[in-house]
Amino acid sequence: MEQSTPSVSAGTSDAPIRNFIGGEWVPASATDALEITDPGTGEVLGHVPLSRTGDADAAVQAAADAWPAWRATPPVERARVLFRLKGLLEEKKHELARDLSREHGKNVKETLGEIQRGIENVEHACGIPTLMMGDTLEDVASGIDCETVRQPLGVFVGITPYNFPVMIPLWFWPYAVATGNTFVLKPSEQDPLTHQKIVDLAVEAGLPPGVLNVVHGDKDVTTSLIQHPLVKGVSFVGSSAIARIIYQTAGAAGKRVQALGGAKNHMIVLPDADLDLTTEAIVGSVYGSAGQRCLAGTQIVGIGEAYERIKDRVTAGARSLKVGYGLAEDTFMGPVISGSHRDRVVDFIDAGEREGARVLVDGRGFTVDGYPHGHWVGPTVLDEVDPAMSVGREEIFGPVAGLTAVGSLDEAVDLMHRVEYGNATSIFTTSGRAAREFRYRAGINMMGINIGVAAPMAFFPFGGSRASFFGDLRAQGRDGVAFYTDQRVVISRW
Repeated sequence: MEQSTPSVSAGTSDAPIRNFIGGEWVPASATDALEITDPGTGEVLGHVPLSRTGDADAAVQAAADAWPAWRATPPVERARVLFRLKGLLEEKKHELARDLSREHGKNVKETLGEIQRGIENVEHACGIPTLMMGDTLEDVASGIDCETVRQPLGVFVGITPYNFPVMIPLWFWPYAVATGNTFVLKPSEQDPLTHQKIVDLAVEAGLPPGVLNVVHGDKDVTTSLIQHPLVKGVSFVGSSAIARIIYQTAGAAGKRVQALGGAKNHMIVLPDADLDLTTEAIVGSVYGSAGQRCLAGTQIVGIGEAYERIKDRVTAGARSLKVGYGLAEDTFMGPVISGSHRDRVVDFIDAGEREGARVLVDGRGFTVDGYPHGHWVGPTVLDEVDPAMSVGREEIFGPVAGLTAVGSLDEAVDLMHRVEYGNATSIFTTSGRAAREFRYRAGINMMGINIGVAAPMAFFPFGGSRASFFGDLRAQGRDGVAFYTDQRVVISRW
């Protein structure tokens, strides 16, 4: 594995990070704060406050106060705010990408891709005058007409993770505000800085005070937000354990919930697969963003003679990757988000080895010259992984590939179904019949055919199945519009 070592400027920041409430950046009432660090250098970038219940209540109240006027704003005018935001994001995306790379650790090509996917959601939400249209039918009975209209509900809350700190908030709040709701965002406490700049751009675009609010903190402020009586619904992305709790807690209070959880994504390789295409797709899926993606492929299942072929290629691919600081032009894979997460990934590799997996490429103890304080885990390949092992059934969320050999497509599908998650899966084949059979039987919401990362575009729904998703309506697309609105049915006789 090659290392990539650019020079970066030093310097730390003690600037306090503020909440955004009622159109103003205001200090949190908290006295406790967490450091935000550059994952590649360990440099302190800021301190995020652990806001209290009073801060959460102030944000929700500001959103509730802003709702009547925003709801009464015509959808075309709401869309124009988002059109202006889209333009500002495109103008600033390279600057935002560099900021995000420094804050998160992934390379600039990946952060540009993340920001572009976020922009596409803003772009799709700009179509809200059409997306919110209802249906009408005359004479459902003699002299009686029936119509449907979509109406906003009020205040929504979004709780988002560290792995896509720009894109995932843009899955949620643009749709919420476009449909006439107001919103409170609780971003990850590990990398909230770049999205702060996007909030400023939304204000510049003309978003009125109180329509979008931001509260920083940990699980305590999250609990305050989802339990608040004025909150109508919750959008969440994170671990399946927390997704389940939020779904149960908010759902029991009558709130709408879309809670996207964890993953253990299988990539199935048939003997007839195009090996060049397949290898490139699998290596990119496993090791892109240091494996910190809910759509990352983690289990590579080789059928018959495909197993040895893909094992050799993935092993060689992992060894060839350039690992280094995210701002270096030739970096493929950067650090993981924190020292504690690095230790968690290493613990999984240790456990896999104890449970019988063979370590073909070992990323433990990996270092990058010039970056002694970076949170490094090198690309890792584990062979002979079984779903009974922790590395075969649990989400590692790091740059670790597991390899498994099976004899048939039936065995591969059965193996995949032995894992509780159902976020995404991919098959690699040149057989249309095998691909159709896989699509018919996979039972997983996001499927790729000769695609390593089965990420739907903004106008399609995003969300898994089984333990990877809790709720009914997923993020993005028409599901996103439906989630943030209620469909009213009006029956009229005049």
